[in-house]
Amino acid sequence: MNAQLEVAEPSPAPPGNRPGLQPGDAPLTRVALVHVPHLFVVSLRFGHPVRELPLDRTRRIAAFPPGARFARLRWEAGDWAPSRWQLLVLQAGTLREPLQRIHGIDPGAGVLLRAEGPREVRAVLQKIDAIAALGIDPADAAPAYWRLLGSRLAARHPLPDYTAARHAVWRCGTALR
Repeated sequence: MNAQLEVAEPSPAPPGNRPGLQPGDAPLTRVALVHVPHLFVVSLRFGHPVRELPLDRTRRIAAFPPGARFARLRWEAGDWAPSRWQLLVLQAGTLREPLQRIHGIDPGAGVLLRAEGPREVRAVLQKIDAIAALGIDPADAAPAYWRLLGSRLAARHPLPDYTAARHAVWRCGTALR
């Protein structure tokens, strides 16, 4: 009986050790999105995924490149009313940055803003709509603004507006890098 030995393929190297991978490269950030009407919704409020993969009628995966900013809105129904409202403004990470583990986001992301509860979520949604009304894509808004908004929410202080002048300063700063 002649048995053939099968040689197993070597397992792929971790992302940081793959040949040809540049130091700034990182894998795509994958976000699980769900839509079950009247029960559970996890959706994108803004952001531009480079890929979307439908899994079935209610689930899909959106993939973002390193550094991309996006907002994930989560809503869960309770017995009589919505039981959970959450809005996260996130930034897809690179290999050099620490990432926060978040359920449904692989491998994780940097949290720029976290809003919990209907009052906070509605306040942030108004700010997002105001940014879009200026003709500015909320995904292009300065990360420092989202952090400031998150800090103001936590301290229960008035939320500042994002202005065209603030956006111009942010764009000039990124052009100098």
